[in-house]
Amino acid sequence: MRGILLTCLVALAKFSLNPKKTYEYKYEGQVTFGLGMPHHAESGVRMMCKVKIIGVSEQTFALQVSDVSFDEYNGFPGKSGFTNAPKLTQRIAAQLVKPFTFDYANDQVADIHAAAEVSDTVVNIVRGILGFFHVTVKTTDRIYELEEVGIHGMCHSVYAIKANGEAKDITITQTVDVSNCREGAVNSSGLAAAVLDKRGESVASTVTYVYTVTPTAQGGLITRAYGLERQHFTPFNVKGGSFKMQAMKELVLLDVSDTKSAITFEQMGSRGNIVYKFVGAHTNVPIMMQNLEDPVPKAIELIKHLAEANKYHIDNAVTEDTIKLYQLLRMIPYEGLDVMWKQFAGNEEHRRWFLGMIVEVTDARVLKFLEMRFGARDISVAEALQTLLLAMNHLQAMFLSMPFSKSNIHLWHTVVLSYGSLVYKHCAIYTPCPVTAVQPLLDMALDGLKKSNEADMIIALKALGNAGHPGSIKTIMYFLPGVAATPVDLPPRVLSAAVQSMRLIAARDPHTVQDIAMSMFLQKDLLAEIRMQAFMILFDTKPSMALVSAVTAHLEEEKDLQVVSFAFSYLKSLAISRTPDNHFLSTACSVAVKILAPKFGRLSYHYSRAWRMDWFNDDFLSGIAAEVYMLRGATDILPTEILIKRKLHVIGRILQLLECGVRAEGIKELFGTNIPGFKGDLSWSDIHLKNWENLPDNRPILSVFSRLFGQEWFFADINKDWAQTIIKAVRSTAGKESPVWGMIENLQKGLSWHWTKPFFIVEARYSQATTLGLPVEISKFYHTVTGITVNAKGTVNPPPTDHLGQLWNSEISVETDGFFGFTKDFWIFHGISTELFQCGSELKSKMPLAVPWKFAATINVQEKKFELNFPPCKNELQLFAVRSNVYAVSRNTEDPASAKMTPIMPDTIDYNTMPPNTWHPRSKMCAESNVYGAGVCVETELRRAYYNEEYPLYYVLGYTNFAVKVVPGIHSKSNAINKIHLELNAGQSKHPMSIRQLLATLRRLSEGLDTTPEAVFNLKVLAISGNQKPEGYDTTMYCTPETNVQNTQLIVSQVGEATNWKMCIDTILNTEAEAHIRWGAECQSYEMSIRAAAAHVPGSKPVYEAKAHWTRIPETMADWGRRIESYIPGMALLLGWYQQHKSNTMQEVSAAVIAASAGSADVMIKFPEVSAKTRKESVPFLVALYNMFCAAGR
Repeated sequence: MRGILLTCLVALAKFSLNPKKTYEYKYEGQVTFGLGMPHHAESGVRMMCKVKIIGVSEQTFALQVSDVSFDEYNGFPGKSGFTNAPKLTQRIAAQLVKPFTFDYANDQVADIHAAAEVSDTVVNIVRGILGFFHVTVKTTDRIYELEEVGIHGMCHSVYAIKANGEAKDITITQTVDVSNCREGAVNSSGLAAAVLDKRGESVASTVTYVYTVTPTAQGGLITRAYGLERQHFTPFNVKGGSFKMQAMKELVLLDVSDTKSAITFEQMGSRGNIVYKFVGAHTNVPIMMQNLEDPVPKAIELIKHLAEANKYHIDNAVTEDTIKLYQLLRMIPYEGLDVMWKQFAGNEEHRRWFLGMIVEVTDARVLKFLEMRFGARDISVAEALQTLLLAMNHLQAMFLSMPFSKSNIHLWHTVVLSYGSLVYKHCAIYTPCPVTAVQPLLDMALDGLKKSNEADMIIALKALGNAGHPGSIKTIMYFLPGVAATPVDLPPRVLSAAVQSMRLIAARDPHTVQDIAMSMFLQKDLLAEIRMQAFMILFDTKPSMALVSAVTAHLEEEKDLQVVSFAFSYLKSLAISRTPDNHFLSTACSVAVKILAPKFGRLSYHYSRAWRMDWFNDDFLSGIAAEVYMLRGATDILPTEILIKRKLHVIGRILQLLECGVRAEGIKELFGTNIPGFKGDLSWSDIHLKNWENLPDNRPILSVFSRLFGQEWFFADINKDWAQTIIKAVRSTAGKESPVWGMIENLQKGLSWHWTKPFFIVEARYSQATTLGLPVEISKFYHTVTGITVNAKGTVNPPPTDHLGQLWNSEISVETDGFFGFTKDFWIFHGISTELFQCGSELKSKMPLAVPWKFAATINVQEKKFELNFPPCKNELQLFAVRSNVYAVSRNTEDPASAKMTPIMPDTIDYNTMPPNTWHPRSKMCAESNVYGAGVCVETELRRAYYNEEYPLYYVLGYTNFAVKVVPGIHSKSNAINKIHLELNAGQSKHPMSIRQLLATLRRLSEGLDTTPEAVFNLKVLAISGNQKPEGYDTTMYCTPETNVQNTQLIVSQVGEATNWKMCIDTILNTEAEAHIRWGAECQSYEMSIRAAAAHVPGSKPVYEAKAHWTRIPETMADWGRRIESYIPGMALLLGWYQQHKSNTMQEVSAAVIAASAGSADVMIKFPEVSAKTRKESVPFLVALYNMFCAAGR
């Protein structure tokens, strides 16, 4: 055997194609997508042909393809097969039969040549065929590893060689790790602002090739070759269930002959080496296929159709056409876009749709279009703002110097911030990223510093924060005290912007940012607010255990309690973090908390604080995190700054969702402990308007900002002039010059307003080469269309004549109808997508919301009276729905009518043939009112098949329908309902109830009361039916004022003939809260009470107790209570609680929470026949409760 192997290896040393020979092979390649499980639909394509390789010269060979057949598959394994696609076969064969040449030396395929009319897609298919001849054979090793170039790029390969003694040939096995290629043939777009989360993988790919090689005098001859590529994809963790791609190809030698004559070729051009080349990814949309010829008229008609269909409501049947429109717009040259603008500019509806969608052209054409619009100033500031916000990916530096960009402060902010976002996303793709990309922002920041222009400095620093370019660090340092080479004396808000401008650089250059942030944090003379922000930036860099320990040591000696409180609460929240990005950091923070807790564990909530709550599931690779930061100065009544952040962990990415921040630097000067008579409760007596005039004009009262996906998109200062303008416009002395006056006049004339906005929220695409030379794509698309229509007309009686204050004595009536709604479409695609055909698995989800309205409202401020009249419900109305399904899809451009979308689980389930783990629940639950003649129904339907090995993927596999509907009900009377009448009276009761009358109803009040209960409000909700007596409910709340006691009574009475149903609720709030509830006939049928109290006796632990006791309750409530009690033993076992069966107080349920320490509590729950308790349960709310009691005790 060793001799045979040695002989073969020596022969293989000259492994090559003979330039004097012609080799004829049979080739077959196919790919399928699905779950790889029975009873679940799959789709795929297959190509078969004959291949001739003909020697042209020593290192040049020709490839000729003939007998091409292209087939499609869409159906269920075992029941369906591949069917020929004749038109698509003809289209592909017309290009494949043209000759190709390739250079071949040292067993490697080099430069490939083809005619110019051959598409890149067909050349890639040829790469898949030639990949069989791209093999690296070593004659010295039987098993070896190497990194080599192949169709998948520069990837790691493992080879094994085995000799077959009887056949006198050898088998070469090659395995390629496609998931970890150093320079992979991959293409990705979208989610540039997302951070990678490496807890688990959503995609895994491997390829195995098996070659059968016969030694010849010239070298090894491939007689048979087989390739198998497998890819597993899931929106969750690939360790669980996954969608599967299986690509197979086979090459079988048919004949070897001498080349009889030389071949002549038409002119051909170089198309590159063996590595797959991506083409058309920008225009190919995998979730649909359409004819893209002559796109301008098609796009024009689609815009008109979408605008008309969504004019009065959102037509969720056509919202998917927006994706078709995006695809068409991306095919149109700039001249075509300009033609469309001229046609649409005069129509407000068409114009809005066009501007809303052109931003997704995503290349230089949209830049040129926006530049022309800015230069011509033929779009409004509002249109420019909306368009720029959606075009943040595409802005260029030229917009920073255009006069129109500076015509409005908000437009200018949007332009500058958007440019910073562009730099960030550009540098996410191209590394290293040149500093020239961010140079315009660096120049703007330095120019603002030179001129001491606070506004310019802040907006430039915020844009640098969006850019996140490490090259901007040197410029940012000029603004940081203690770090800059020269002393820095800048306003706090500039320092704050400078510190936060490093937030994204923290991930790209963590060590530099750590040095700067640590240096600032340790400066004792720096403002506490700036030190706390530096502390946050420091931990954004994910510091090591050693650095966290150094911070801890400094905190032990820290004197500023604002800084200590913030840092300790920040560390404490990170210590219990469960998200993978904080896996190591949480351990370091846990150690720090244990060191600092004895000294700082009981600081009051009056100091600066940080809160964080998060959750993560490893199976779903999904989680959420919410953070709240409140920064105070040493003597501040109000927080200086409040930050709120939310993060989403999904599909291996961390998305920084909406982030909001407020700086109250100016408004806090209206409050202060040095003001005589200051109470500290933020009442009007604490606001001294005389300080208003002393506020500098250039200092904002309030600054607000918002970030989305880590990018700041909105920033505004509310200054004194702006606030005074608002106050003057709404104050009672304002006259006809007030814009409010104009709004009232327009309302009396009648107004109509409509707005619709399409928005491509997410287009995230990942494509990877396959062994067949076809691109496998994983794409997520998330699109929404939102619309609102308002029609309103009002009357004011008597109308104001001089000033707005006269409205307080008028009755205002408004009649309005309209619609608000949206439709959100979401797709996930896993499959092959080219300009010729598509196949794969597709999850398609649609979520429509539709809220129409029609009502008449009347308000009388002087009488504190409000009325509302609704029309009755006559037709079924779907308010909200979620529908989704997963399909096996097949499409091709040559035969659009043959497109198929087969549900992965069949629409009709045959329980005789389906496995027992098939689940098909359907339900419809309705709550109807025969008083108001309407009801609400919730409908659900699911089709699922459960497999343990497919957890958790099977949760989304199959049909899902959830709908909430308003439906007409059966009215209790024969007459139809004319209207639903709601009336609220908050004025003083004209007929106050005496204490004796109230006692006669409630039969329970504290003795010794001789005051008259005051009616706080009265609410009536009635159904009006012709001349019949109204039906409905009448609710009145009374308040009995007593010293140190808040005592209220609520009486709900049913209105109608022959009814005496009432509900009486008596509440007392003193040292404890208590509610006594009676209901039924004259409040006598059923009775229960609820009591809650908190206690903290010095020397004992804080306790919170709640108790519900009932005398008589409906059997339905009793049945639900018994069901809950029956679950307690099982839930206690699941949660690790101690439980025992024992007789407790009958007809009573109680719970007690005892704060055992700063981070845990003992919990006791008692039902009539079972008790459950736990010790040292960690609950964030209990931590706050414990600290609150401890602070009160001190």
